[in-house]
Amino acid sequence: MTATALPTTPGTLNRPDPIERVRRLGTAAALLAMPCIFLFAFVTHPGLGSIRMLEPADLILRARGNPVLQFAHALVTLNTALLVVVALHLQSLLRAGRGAWAGLVGGAMAVLGACLLAADKGALCLTMSALDAVDDATFAAMMPGLTAIFDKQGWVVLVWGMVLLPPGVAVQAIGLIRARQWPAWQGAALLAGSLLIAAPDGMEIINATAALALLVALAPQAVRLARGRSTTTAGSASSRCRSCRHRLAATAVRHTS
Repeated sequence: MTATALPTTPGTLNRPDPIERVRRLGTAAALLAMPCIFLFAFVTHPGLGSIRMLEPADLILRARGNPVLQFAHALVTLNTALLVVVALHLQSLLRAGRGAWAGLVGGAMAVLGACLLAADKGALCLTMSALDAVDDATFAAMMPGLTAIFDKQGWVVLVWGMVLLPPGVAVQAIGLIRARQWPAWQGAALLAGSLLIAAPDGMEIINATAALALLVALAPQAVRLARGRSTTTAGSASSRCRSCRHRLAATAVRHTS
């Protein structure tokens, strides 16, 4: 029994893969939406212009009866999925060459941090929207328990793992700069935004500025993806070639020794 090859035409050979196109456009949308959602969430916080440290009780009372803030927190919870997409995309840009380890280690830190950020928003923020249904007397009686949650007592302490997210993206930004995958200004914007966004509650003006920096850094990459352009620069290609030459040289040394 013989197999018959199906005839191909230039049209079928050049036809773009629809799945790859959807994947590319979806990633581009995530790169744009992620910092925009963070920006919206931070600017909706009351007292945006002031910089102060907030105690757990302050955070609880700030969220009480504030549907706009609670909506912003719900968006951030969903935004953690986009954070994973962004971290994995940045890792894909650093699969070989000088920034490969930065892409791998930074990506692992960022993904774990994003997952625990979702846990933090679920435990501390989404619950507050449900408590708007109770009266003030009942809410006041619940304050000791809520304070223990916001103070991250018990196993809630695990949500502190969310602090891995900013340095994880920062490590990837350093890898992108080192591998010359992105222009220096773009990598620097990603680095600054990823570190500044870790500012604690009560400093949302800094967080909002960081979100703007992330948008500046990620928007050009989103445009390149949406247009179907190659994300490999001449500098990154040179870095990968040097890495390949070093591996070949090491292999030759092992074979001759």
